[in-house]
Amino acid sequence: MKTPQLSIVAPLYNESESLPHLIERLNALMDRLPLSIEVVLIDDGSRDNTAYLIRQLALTDDRYHGVFLSRNHGHQLALSAGIAAARGTEALFIIDGDLQDPPELLPDFYRLFQEGNDVVYAVRRKRKENMAKRTGYYLFYRLLQSISYVDIPLDSGDFALISRRVADVLIKMPEESRYLRGMRSWIGFKQIGFEYERDGRIAGESKYSFKQLLRLAYNGIFNFSEFPIKFMTYSGATAITVALIYLIVVLIKRFFITGVIEGFTALLFVIILFSGVQLLALGIIGEYVLRIFFQAKNRPLFIIKEEIVNREYV
Repeated sequence: MKTPQLSIVAPLYNESESLPHLIERLNALMDRLPLSIEVVLIDDGSRDNTAYLIRQLALTDDRYHGVFLSRNHGHQLALSAGIAAARGTEALFIIDGDLQDPPELLPDFYRLFQEGNDVVYAVRRKRKENMAKRTGYYLFYRLLQSISYVDIPLDSGDFALISRRVADVLIKMPEESRYLRGMRSWIGFKQIGFEYERDGRIAGESKYSFKQLLRLAYNGIFNFSEFPIKFMTYSGATAITVALIYLIVVLIKRFFITGVIEGFTALLFVIILFSGVQLLALGIIGEYVLRIFFQAKNRPLFIIKEEIVNREYV
């Protein structure tokens, strides 16, 4: 078998229920496309039999490439491992293993890629999730776009087709706290969006907890925006302004009206205001220091425990 033109990259974590459905749809897709395709399935330290299913598949079907991480590294790092392992000479098609990203859209993405676009990213026209999640995603994407120094498209996730040269640049980027859709936008080249309706999960439940979603949001904000640092400056300036106004009011009352303002309430207000501003500033600085700390360790982003690959591709 010749070197693959395209690599389909799908990270998986405890997806034994959805994996058979994914394979069925991928096989049907590859059988009807006149392209040489490999599928890179990354097991992100699953606790069910996802790794076993990937292993059996990779050993029996040369189109499948199994990558097994040493532990659960998280979605962004698992995806980074898959991008590093993929050998598609033309492009990489990045999807989620839960089938919320329809693999059948590959021909549409590939057509836009052939028109000269290095990145074809999916734009979610409609999401099939609960109201709280939809509202949270909607507000976050708009907040991030308004404060980011990179133009990160609204309502776009990791679902995308990227050219080989974009993939090579991503591999060279050493960020430990990764936000791949932001990194993809930062790289540049010609990019275009493709609207689609996101499906619900084919089986099982979402593996992204609220804590993990919050961490991903933090990575997007602190890695691609100067706003948190500037916000500290604005908050400090606001606090000083309020204090000066309060001082002027006190002096006016002292010398021209009825005396100095007294009372526990006023004192408590001033203490809480300045303490809050200081703690907020320390928290924002701490987020940056934490990222510097982990980056300075220079540990590998992920550890591959095992890899099963068709040797004709090597």
